[in-house]
Amino acid sequence: MSLSPAAWARIVPFALFMLLLALRGAIPETNAWGVDPRWIYGLNLLVVGGALAWYWRGYGELSRQNRPTLREVGLSVIAGLVVFGLWISLDAPWMRLGEATAAFVPTTPDGRVDWPLIAIRWIGAALLVPVMEELFWRSFLMRWIASPQFETVDPRQVGGRAVMISTFVFMLAHTLWLAAIVAGAAYALLYRWTGKLWCAVIAHAVTNGVLGIWVVYSGRWEFW
Repeated sequence: MSLSPAAWARIVPFALFMLLLALRGAIPETNAWGVDPRWIYGLNLLVVGGALAWYWRGYGELSRQNRPTLREVGLSVIAGLVVFGLWISLDAPWMRLGEATAAFVPTTPDGRVDWPLIAIRWIGAALLVPVMEELFWRSFLMRWIASPQFETVDPRQVGGRAVMISTFVFMLAHTLWLAAIVAGAAYALLYRWTGKLWCAVIAHAVTNGVLGIWVVYSGRWEFW
């Protein structure tokens, strides 16, 4: 089945992100090239961010006329905070799908916190990932499951089947499977209820942004 330019605009940034993530996991901490694989996160800002900028005009859902109201922004922030609280709570061993392949511990060899690494990781998680992932998981995949001509699908008319399947696939991309189900369902339902992708992006950004601050404060690097 051929995909439309709108579909590729949502798939390509996500695919680049996943490729860089796989590369990060494939390179050992000590390697012959003397490369610190943690800095591959910096490539995400350049490569994935560049792809999003390249396709930006094709993201009609993120245009000015589709901006959320103040009430919708408030709802999105609350949803993001609730998801954050559940994410750090739903971490029992049985709630995990294996272990993360690319653990991120931003410390120097002498144990000090590496703030440049933290800044890059936080910016990517709080600003880049929410836009990239919501364009792929919700704007594209959820609506595409409803109809291959996904651009014509009003998110407010998406059925429960598309929400559940897209949330299930979203779960497979995360180690904390139960937390991912909660997060994926929350963002999908927020998008469906408001009809605005920005609401899902804002909620996702709040979750990731607050999570990053909490991780640094608590030293619970496994959540990164």
